[in-house]
Amino acid sequence: MTRRAFVEAGRGASRRVVAEPGGLVVSLAFYLVIVAVLSGLWRVAVAANGGDLAGYSAVALTWYIITSEAATVSVHARLIADVGDDISSGAIAVELLRPASVIGVRVATELGRTLPKLAALWVAGGVLAALVAGAPPRPVALLLAAPSLVLAVIANLIAQHAVAAAAFWLRDAGSAWFLYLKAVFITGGMIIPLELLPNGLERASLFLPFRAMAYAPARLASGFVEPQLLLEQLGWIAVLSVGAVAVFGAGERRLQVVGG
Repeated sequence: MTRRAFVEAGRGASRRVVAEPGGLVVSLAFYLVIVAVLSGLWRVAVAANGGDLAGYSAVALTWYIITSEAATVSVHARLIADVGDDISSGAIAVELLRPASVIGVRVATELGRTLPKLAALWVAGGVLAALVAGAPPRPVALLLAAPSLVLAVIANLIAQHAVAAAAFWLRDAGSAWFLYLKAVFITGGMIIPLELLPNGLERASLFLPFRAMAYAPARLASGFVEPQLLLEQLGWIAVLSVGAVAVFGAGERRLQVVGG
Protein backbone atom coordinates (compact mmCIF):
# COMPACT_ATOMS: atom_id res chain seq x y z
CA MET A 1 0.00 0.00 0.00
CA THR A 2 2.82 2.37 0.90
CA ARG A 3 4.70 1.62 -2.29
CA ARG A 4 1.56 2.24 -4.32
CA ALA A 5 1.11 5.60 -2.60
CA PHE A 6 4.65 6.59 -3.59
CA VAL A 7 4.15 5.49 -7.20
CA GLU A 8 0.83 7.31 -7.51
CA ALA A 9 2.28 10.47 -5.97
CA GLY A 10 5.18 10.50 -8.42
CA ARG A 11 3.03 9.62 -11.41
CA GLY A 12 0.50 12.32 -10.62
CA ALA A 13 3.21 14.96 -10.25
CA SER A 14 4.75 13.98 -13.60
CA ARG A 15 1.39 14.24 -15.33
CA ARG A 16 0.83 17.72 -13.96
CA VAL A 17 4.21 18.90 -15.26
CA VAL A 18 3.49 17.52 -18.74
CA ALA A 19 -0.06 18.90 -18.75
CA GLU A 20 1.11 22.38 -17.80
CA PRO A 21 4.34 22.92 -19.78
CA GLY A 22 4.66 26.63 -19.03
CA GLY A 23 6.99 26.11 -16.08
CA LEU A 24 9.02 23.61 -18.07
CA VAL A 25 9.54 26.11 -20.88
CA VAL A 26 10.75 28.76 -18.41
CA SER A 27 13.15 26.30 -16.78
CA LEU A 28 14.44 25.22 -20.19
CA ALA A 29 15.10 28.80 -21.30
CA PHE A 30 16.88 29.62 -18.03
CA TYR A 31 18.94 26.44 -18.26
CA LEU A 32 20.05 27.02 -21.86
CA VAL A 33 21.19 30.55 -21.07
CA ILE A 34 23.17 29.37 -18.03
CA VAL A 35 24.88 26.45 -19.76
CA ALA A 36 25.65 28.52 -22.87
CA VAL A 37 27.42 31.15 -20.76
CA LEU A 38 29.23 28.76 -18.41
CA SER A 39 30.35 26.33 -21.09
CA GLY A 40 31.58 29.25 -23.21
CA LEU A 41 33.66 30.57 -20.32
CA TRP A 42 35.13 27.13 -19.67
CA ARG A 43 36.06 26.67 -23.33
CA VAL A 44 37.92 29.99 -23.23
CA ALA A 45 39.72 28.91 -20.04
CA VAL A 46 40.73 25.60 -21.58
CA ALA A 47 42.03 27.28 -24.71
CA ALA A 48 44.09 29.69 -22.59
CA ASN A 49 45.55 26.72 -20.69
CA GLY A 50 46.77 24.85 -23.73
CA GLY A 51 43.67 22.73 -24.32
CA ASP A 52 43.49 20.94 -20.98
CA LEU A 53 42.32 21.70 -17.43
CA ALA A 54 42.91 18.94 -14.87
CA GLY A 55 42.34 16.34 -17.56
CA TYR A 56 39.25 18.03 -19.05
CA SER A 57 39.18 19.16 -22.67
CA ALA A 58 36.91 21.94 -23.92
CA VAL A 59 34.44 19.35 -25.20
CA ALA A 60 34.54 17.42 -21.91
CA LEU A 61 33.88 20.55 -19.86
CA THR A 62 30.95 21.51 -22.08
CA TRP A 63 29.34 18.12 -21.48
CA TYR A 64 30.22 18.42 -17.79
CA ILE A 65 28.40 21.73 -17.45
CA ILE A 66 25.25 20.74 -19.36
CA THR A 67 24.95 17.68 -17.11
CA SER A 68 25.78 19.24 -13.74
CA GLU A 69 23.35 22.07 -14.42
CA ALA A 70 20.60 19.69 -15.58
CA ALA A 71 20.96 17.72 -12.34
CA THR A 72 20.46 20.81 -10.20
CA VAL A 73 18.26 23.17 -12.24
CA SER A 74 15.66 20.42 -12.66
CA VAL A 75 15.14 20.29 -8.88
CA HIS A 76 12.84 22.90 -7.33
CA ALA A 77 15.24 25.59 -6.13
CA ARG A 78 13.28 26.64 -3.04
CA LEU A 79 12.30 23.16 -1.90
CA ILE A 80 13.94 23.47 1.52
CA ALA A 81 12.29 26.81 2.19
CA ASP A 82 8.88 25.55 1.01
CA VAL A 83 9.01 22.38 3.11
CA GLY A 84 10.16 24.49 6.05
CA ASP A 85 7.20 26.82 5.56
CA ASP A 86 4.80 23.85 5.55
CA ILE A 87 6.32 22.63 8.78
CA SER A 88 6.36 25.98 10.58
CA SER A 89 2.79 26.81 9.48
CA GLY A 90 1.50 23.45 10.70
CA ALA A 91 0.25 22.47 7.23
CA ILE A 92 2.26 19.29 7.41
CA ALA A 93 0.23 18.14 10.42
CA VAL A 94 -2.60 17.19 8.05
CA GLU A 95 -0.25 14.92 6.12
CA LEU A 96 0.60 13.05 9.32
CA LEU A 97 -2.92 11.62 9.24
CA ARG A 98 -2.13 9.60 6.12
CA PRO A 99 -1.01 5.97 6.50
CA ALA A 100 1.97 6.46 4.15
CA SER A 101 5.28 8.05 5.18
CA VAL A 102 5.09 11.83 4.87
CA ILE A 103 8.68 12.19 3.74
CA GLY A 104 8.33 9.24 1.37
CA VAL A 105 5.29 10.71 -0.37
CA ARG A 106 6.88 14.13 -0.56
CA VAL A 107 10.13 12.83 -2.06
CA ALA A 108 8.19 10.68 -4.54
CA THR A 109 6.08 13.69 -5.55
CA GLU A 110 9.13 15.87 -6.09
CA LEU A 111 10.85 13.10 -8.03
CA GLY A 112 7.84 12.78 -10.31
CA ARG A 113 7.83 16.53 -10.80
CA THR A 114 11.57 16.61 -11.52
CA LEU A 115 12.11 13.71 -13.94
CA PRO A 116 10.25 15.16 -16.97
CA LYS A 117 12.12 18.42 -16.48
CA LEU A 118 15.43 16.59 -16.08
CA ALA A 119 14.93 14.68 -19.32
CA ALA A 120 14.00 17.82 -21.28
CA LEU A 121 16.94 19.82 -19.92
CA TRP A 122 19.55 17.14 -20.54
CA VAL A 123 18.38 16.42 -24.08
CA ALA A 124 18.33 20.12 -24.92
CA GLY A 125 21.72 20.57 -23.28
CA GLY A 126 23.11 17.64 -25.26
CA VAL A 127 21.97 19.22 -28.52
CA LEU A 128 23.55 22.52 -27.51
CA ALA A 129 26.81 20.81 -26.48
CA ALA A 130 27.02 18.91 -29.76
CA LEU A 131 26.46 22.12 -31.74
CA VAL A 132 28.90 24.39 -29.93
CA ALA A 133 31.61 21.93 -28.86
CA GLY A 134 31.15 18.52 -30.45
CA ALA A 135 29.97 15.00 -29.70
CA PRO A 136 30.54 13.61 -26.18
CA PRO A 137 34.15 12.45 -25.67
CA ARG A 138 32.99 8.90 -24.96
CA PRO A 139 29.37 8.27 -25.95
CA VAL A 140 29.36 5.01 -23.95
CA ALA A 141 29.84 7.08 -20.80
CA LEU A 142 26.37 8.57 -21.36
CA LEU A 143 24.92 5.14 -20.61
CA LEU A 144 26.28 5.58 -17.09
CA ALA A 145 25.52 9.29 -16.89
CA ALA A 146 21.78 8.80 -17.51
CA PRO A 147 21.06 6.63 -14.43
CA SER A 148 23.58 8.70 -12.48
CA LEU A 149 21.48 11.80 -13.18
CA VAL A 150 18.43 10.12 -11.67
CA LEU A 151 20.43 9.06 -8.62
CA ALA A 152 21.77 12.61 -8.30
CA VAL A 153 18.24 14.00 -8.19
CA ILE A 154 17.11 11.40 -5.64
CA ALA A 155 20.07 12.18 -3.37
CA ASN A 156 19.37 15.90 -3.67
CA LEU A 157 15.67 15.57 -2.84
CA ILE A 158 16.28 13.36 0.18
CA ALA A 159 18.99 15.66 1.51
CA GLN A 160 16.82 18.75 1.08
CA HIS A 161 14.00 17.18 3.08
CA ALA A 162 16.45 16.23 5.82
CA VAL A 163 17.72 19.80 6.01
CA ALA A 164 14.20 21.25 5.87
CA ALA A 165 13.25 19.14 8.90
CA ALA A 166 15.23 21.62 10.99
CA ALA A 167 12.10 23.77 10.81
CA PHE A 168 10.47 21.42 13.34
CA TRP A 169 12.77 23.06 15.88
CA LEU A 170 13.92 26.35 14.32
CA ARG A 171 10.64 27.33 12.62
CA ASP A 172 12.64 28.79 9.72
CA ALA A 173 14.60 26.91 7.07
CA GLY A 174 15.53 29.99 5.02
CA SER A 175 19.15 30.22 6.15
CA ALA A 176 19.59 26.46 5.81
CA TRP A 177 18.31 26.66 2.23
CA PHE A 178 20.87 29.35 1.36
CA LEU A 179 23.80 27.43 2.84
CA TYR A 180 22.69 24.17 1.23
CA LEU A 181 22.62 25.68 -2.25
CA LYS A 182 26.12 27.10 -1.83
CA ALA A 183 27.40 23.70 -0.73
CA VAL A 184 25.96 22.09 -3.87
CA PHE A 185 27.38 24.86 -6.05
CA ILE A 186 30.94 24.36 -4.80
CA THR A 187 31.55 21.01 -3.11
CA GLY A 188 28.88 19.38 -5.27
CA GLY A 189 30.72 20.30 -8.45
CA MET A 190 27.79 22.15 -9.98
CA ILE A 191 29.73 25.03 -11.52
CA ILE A 192 33.30 23.75 -11.33
CA PRO A 193 34.77 20.22 -11.50
CA LEU A 194 36.07 19.17 -8.10
CA GLU A 195 39.53 18.54 -9.56
CA LEU A 196 39.88 22.30 -10.04
CA LEU A 197 39.16 23.17 -6.41
CA PRO A 198 42.00 23.94 -3.97
CA ASN A 199 43.48 20.70 -2.64
CA GLY A 200 42.00 21.01 0.84
CA LEU A 201 38.50 21.74 -0.45
CA GLU A 202 38.71 18.95 -3.02
CA ARG A 203 39.66 16.43 -0.31
CA ALA A 204 36.86 17.68 1.93
CA SER A 205 34.34 17.14 -0.86
CA LEU A 206 35.17 13.42 -0.83
CA PHE A 207 33.50 13.14 2.58
CA LEU A 208 30.40 15.18 1.74
CA PRO A 209 27.23 13.96 -0.01
CA PHE A 210 26.97 16.92 -2.36
CA ARG A 211 29.31 15.42 -4.99
CA ALA A 212 26.65 12.76 -5.56
CA MET A 213 24.21 15.48 -6.64
CA ALA A 214 26.05 17.05 -9.59
CA TYR A 215 29.66 15.95 -9.93
CA ALA A 216 29.02 12.23 -10.39
CA PRO A 217 26.78 12.40 -13.50
CA ALA A 218 28.75 15.35 -14.90
CA ARG A 219 32.06 13.50 -14.54
CA LEU A 220 30.60 10.53 -16.38
CA ALA A 221 29.07 12.63 -19.16
CA SER A 222 32.40 14.37 -19.71
CA GLY A 223 33.93 11.08 -20.81
CA PHE A 224 35.31 9.46 -17.68
CA VAL A 225 34.02 5.89 -17.50
CA GLU A 226 33.99 5.47 -13.72
CA PRO A 227 31.07 3.21 -12.73
CA GLN A 228 32.15 3.38 -9.10
CA LEU A 229 30.56 6.81 -9.00
CA LEU A 230 27.13 5.16 -9.23
CA LEU A 231 27.99 2.95 -6.26
CA GLU A 232 29.05 6.05 -4.36
CA GLN A 233 25.73 7.70 -5.16
CA LEU A 234 23.79 4.65 -3.99
CA GLY A 235 25.78 4.67 -0.77
CA TRP A 236 25.00 8.33 -0.13
CA ILE A 237 21.32 7.79 -0.93
CA ALA A 238 21.20 5.04 1.69
CA VAL A 239 22.94 7.22 4.29
CA LEU A 240 20.82 10.27 3.51
CA SER A 241 17.62 8.20 3.59
CA VAL A 242 18.37 6.89 7.07
CA GLY A 243 19.24 10.38 8.26
CA ALA A 244 16.21 12.02 6.67
CA VAL A 245 13.76 9.45 8.05
CA ALA A 246 15.30 9.77 11.52
CA VAL A 247 15.27 13.57 11.58
CA PHE A 248 11.83 13.88 10.00
CA GLY A 249 10.46 11.22 12.33
CA ALA A 250 11.82 13.04 15.39
CA GLY A 251 10.28 16.25 14.11
CA GLU A 252 6.90 14.58 13.55
CA ARG A 253 6.94 13.21 17.10
CA ARG A 254 7.75 16.66 18.44
CA LEU A 255 4.89 18.16 16.46
CA GLN A 256 2.48 15.59 17.86
CA VAL A 257 3.67 16.15 21.43
CA VAL A 258 3.32 19.93 21.30
CA GLY A 259 0.08 19.67 19.34
CA GLY A 260 1.33 21.48 16.23
